[in-house]
Amino acid sequence: MKFTAIAAISSIALSSATSAIAGPEAEVLHWWTSGGEAKSVAVLQKEFADNGGTWTDMPVAGGGGDAAMAALRARVLSGNAPTAVQLKGPAIQEWYEEGVLADISSVAEAQGWSAVLPASIAGHMKCEGSWCAAPVNVHRVDWIWANASVLEANGIDMPSTWDEFNAAAEKLQAAGIIPLAHGGQAWQDATVFEAVALGILGANGFHKAFVELDEETLTSDAMVAVFDQMRKMRGYVDPNFSGRDWNLATAMVMNGEAAFQIMGDWAKGEFMAAGKVPGEDFLCLSTPGEGFLYNVDSFAMFAVDGEDKTQGQNLLAELIVGQNFQKVFNLNKGSIPARTDVALDEFDTCAHISAADMSASSLSGSLLPSYAHGMALRGAQSGAITDVVTAHFNSDMSSAEAVAQLAKAVANSY
Repeated sequence: MKFTAIAAISSIALSSATSAIAGPEAEVLHWWTSGGEAKSVAVLQKEFADNGGTWTDMPVAGGGGDAAMAALRARVLSGNAPTAVQLKGPAIQEWYEEGVLADISSVAEAQGWSAVLPASIAGHMKCEGSWCAAPVNVHRVDWIWANASVLEANGIDMPSTWDEFNAAAEKLQAAGIIPLAHGGQAWQDATVFEAVALGILGANGFHKAFVELDEETLTSDAMVAVFDQMRKMRGYVDPNFSGRDWNLATAMVMNGEAAFQIMGDWAKGEFMAAGKVPGEDFLCLSTPGEGFLYNVDSFAMFAVDGEDKTQGQNLLAELIVGQNFQKVFNLNKGSIPARTDVALDEFDTCAHISAADMSASSLSGSLLPSYAHGMALRGAQSGAITDVVTAHFNSDMSSAEAVAQLAKAVANSY
């Protein structure tokens, strides 16, 4: 009886002490508000809570994140930054230059991030050598998706060169089938453009053009050939493409109205959500050419006051790059883990191809940041390129004129 009483008193004292010490806290700003994305965020929220954390969700709708960035700037200017913010690519460095990011190197080093992340991707997460962001996933951008039945009915194999793609497209057109499902939005034009550019310029040429902004490459005959292929692509698109959302283009492939779509692996999520089976109902293959274009979602950690928030930041970083979240999140999102040591047993065949290609490209130096999805360049430069790409795609501008405008637009964007 005496032991029970002492145990009860000890339990009350421990409970009181625990409640006096605030646990890890995190206010998380993101724009994952659609069905699959919200489901993915919920996984992280649960893991955070299971580890004693208090999560304050700050979702800002808008797939591109523009509204979220406006909200972030207002918070930072008022001296009240969120704990963690969905950011990617050069945007991380831009915020670091404003002196508002936190250093999470202690977590990264304790968890051995350098050993499990491809060097190219790890580079985006560092600010002058210190870790300031945590990668969530890797989306491959340079995918071609196809309706398996349409291709089989027309005796067409997945194209491994752009000449093969063009021949297949012309055969499909003759059969009354739309060769390429596309949405006439600037970022979609840019997505197709950079996939074509990678195939024609090669990995080294792509890096020179869209990472280094090398004028000689931007004005080369090979770049003229890229725009020549884009002119052909325009001819394979249906007349009603203008303003179409990407997922509606995916639906055209799904229902057999169109044969192909060039889109990142978020398109796979649409097929899977509709119960379609890769390799049976739809096919996936990287677009013609060598290399791998990536778009990495990540969270940057902002400088905050208070031990509870710092603990929350560290816990969040640890969970984001943890093997369990990397697996569960990416199964929901259609992407692949940023970590190279996550077991892929539960992932589909397209994800297996993506993971193998990422590892091989990392070793060969052809793992490249997507310019179209904000990984390679700052906003002014990427916007200047996309403006020219879209103007060319939607007019009768010659390839030579497009190349001249491209070089001029880049030069004027600084």
